[in-house]
Parts: sequence; structure tokens; C-alpha cells
Amino acid sequence: MEKVTLKRTPLYDLIAPKAKMVEFAGFDMPIMFSTIKEEHMAVRENVGMFDVSHMGEIRIEGPDALQNVQRLVTNDVSKLQIGQAQYNLFCLPDGGVVDDLLVYRLDEDAFWLVVNASNIEKDVAHVNAYVEGDVTVTDESDAYGQIAVQGPKAEEILSKLTDLPLAEIKFFRFLTGDVAGVSTIVSRSGYTGEDGFELYARAEHIGRIWSALEKEQVTPCGLGSRDTLRFEACLPLYGHELDETVTPFEANVNFAVKLDTDFIGKDALVKQKEDIPRRMIGLKLLGRGIARQGATVEFDGETIGVVTTGTMPPTVNESIAWARIDRRFVEETHFIVDVRGKKIEAERVPTPFYKRK
Repeated sequence: MEKVTLKRTPLYDLIAPKAKMVEFAGFDMPIMFSTIKEEHMAVRENVGMFDVSHMGEIRIEGPDALQNVQRLVTNDVSKLQIGQAQYNLFCLPDGGVVDDLLVYRLDEDAFWLVVNASNIEKDVAHVNAYVEGDVTVTDESDAYGQIAVQGPKAEEILSKLTDLPLAEIKFFRFLTGDVAGVSTIVSRSGYTGEDGFELYARAEHIGRIWSALEKEQVTPCGLGSRDTLRFEACLPLYGHELDETVTPFEANVNFAVKLDTDFIGKDALVKQKEDIPRRMIGLKLLGRGIARQGATVEFDGETIGVVTTGTMPPTVNESIAWARIDRRFVEETHFIVDVRGKKIEAERVPTPFYKRK
């Protein structure tokens, strides 16, 4: 069997000697540096940083950029000001989700689409299949690195490395300036449920920012804690809560769908809005066990849904699960979860499981 050569992020040489590495989306990525719990709690209580350079960046620019991006995504990008970002979705004509992404408005006629690493090739193909007119599409994924700095002390620590007015950057806004002497897009956004920033810089320079953050004692974190953090905050992960067989309404990301705009998949979603067949709910297991992705949810002996993500995350410290179930049962409060043949009682609980104060 031919050995697959994994891609490496621009931070690989700084990270690999200090972390446990695993394959993720074709990349050799850190799963943890110390323990998932330590890294998770560092972000909840202090500040942590993640190498997320594996994410993709697609630039769309030209006189027809706005109308093309508007047609590609479900949210209303016409409302974006220069320096503003927005959560979005690519959909298929049948409403299934191709990917979830962030759209950054860099200029009047220039947008940056930040997409999931596992979907870069698919997303670029999707974009190119639909764009038309005076517009240029450029895959810049290899040209940039990205570091997420997350936690209640993120602003305090990052301010030591930049003269940018971080306190003035509102949520889902961004500025460009030097961080540790490197030209950087600094976006107040993240994937942990905490305050924080996502830093984008040229691949050849991003290591200087990582090293500067290390000197400020920012805790390096891996994919393990990234997953437990986003799960507690009920932030969807493509391949778990989202995929091409799931619509935005079935993933409870309705807020990112504006049906008064025209986009690929709109007609299907207009129809489905009247009768959404599946909905997401939060569960807490009442017996011993962890309900991982794929565990089935039952009610009165009938299989009515499936767990999309489940674990015992450090802040909540209970066995919880996010599940997609038949809408007929969304008002019920008690269920059975089948964990590898073991039937465990579960009760419905509010989501998100964690919300920062």
C-alpha cells in the first residue's frame, strides 16, 4: 500500500517537536501538546493558541465579485462593510451544505473566503463552477498561515505584540497591521466560544508570530481541545453537524440563511422551511458512557436520530451529546442513546452547553 505523504503547515517545524501529531484533512497536525483538559481550560480561563494554517483561503475579486459571492453563499454579503466578516454556507441546489466558511470583505470588490481544510479542493471547484462575469478566483491557501489566539486574556496578551487598537475591533471585524513585526490581518473571531482573534499572515512569516506568542507564555493547543471547546459552545464542525446530506435548517444554522437574497440552493430551502424534517438537540447521558458520533437516538423503541458529536468536555464535565433527530420528537425530554449496543438513558438539555459570561 502506497504511503500517503501528509501536508505540513508553515508552523510544522516549530510545533512537531513539542506536540503529539496526527493526520487531519491530509495534514500532519497537533492533536495535543500537554493534555486536552489542560489546553481546554487554558482557553476557558486564560489564553491559548492554535495552528489553523491548514484552513483554506479563496480570494474572489473584480467588478462582479459582490454579485458572485452573493450567489455562492446563503447569507447577505451585500451588508458587509470593508473590514467586516460574516459566517456563511455554500449549498448545493438541493440545499445540502458543501461547506461552512467565513467571508471577509477586504475591499469594495475583493472578498476572502476562509474554508475548511478538508474541503479546499471541493470548494474551489464549486466556486469556479458558478462564477461568471468580470471576476478572478485565486486559491491562496498555501500562501497564508493562520493562528487563533483564544481566551479571556487574548486581547491583553496580543496587545503586547501590536500597536493595533484591539479593543476597538468588534466581533467579526478585522484590521490589518503589524503583529510581532509581521503584516497581519487581525480578526476578532474564533471557534471556541471565547473572546479572541484569528491572525492571518504570509506563510513564510507566520512563525515569527507563533514564537512571539510562545514568549508571552500563551498555551499552545491542539485539535483535541479545539474540538471540545467548539462542541461545548455548539459550533458546528463539517463532517459532523454539516455535510452535503444536511441542510442549514437541519443543522440549526438558520441565522446564516437569508431567503430574501438569491443563492444556490435557495429554492430548496424555501420549500423546506415550511417543514424541516430534522432538528438538532442537546442531550445529557444519565448513565455511564460517551455517545460518540454515529450513536443512535431512540424514543419508545424507535430510532429517531443520530449523535453528531459527543464527549465529556472539561468545562461542562458531564457526558453530553449533540444529536439530529426527527422533528416529531423535538418536544420530548427523555430518550435512549445506543452506545455500541449499550442502551443509556438521556435527557434533553439546553444548548449551547457552555456560554461565556
